[in-house]
Amino acid sequence: MAISQEKKNEIMKKYARHEGDTGSAEVQIAVLTADINELNDHIKAHKKDYASYRGLMKKIGHRRNLLAYLRNTDVQRYRELVKSLGLRR
Repeated sequence: MAISQEKKNEIMKKYARHEGDTGSAEVQIAVLTADINELNDHIKAHKKDYASYRGLMKKIGHRRNLLAYLRNTDVQRYRELVKSLGLRR
């Protein structure tokens, strides 16, 4: 259900701002987005799995807060990230 460590490392490498960056807002948002997409597929298959649904909602809220932080601190980075992740259609 959760994303694999290899996939997470690949995402971190793609969105890192510098070598070894694992905690920047961009990396956290990208990892959360991948996790949310995985959970979304799980919820579609298991409609009554309310515990996973709650976890999905928590991750969505966390991503929303990180996106708001990034938008308030650096709009250009926010726009690039949203475009590359395919959010805000």
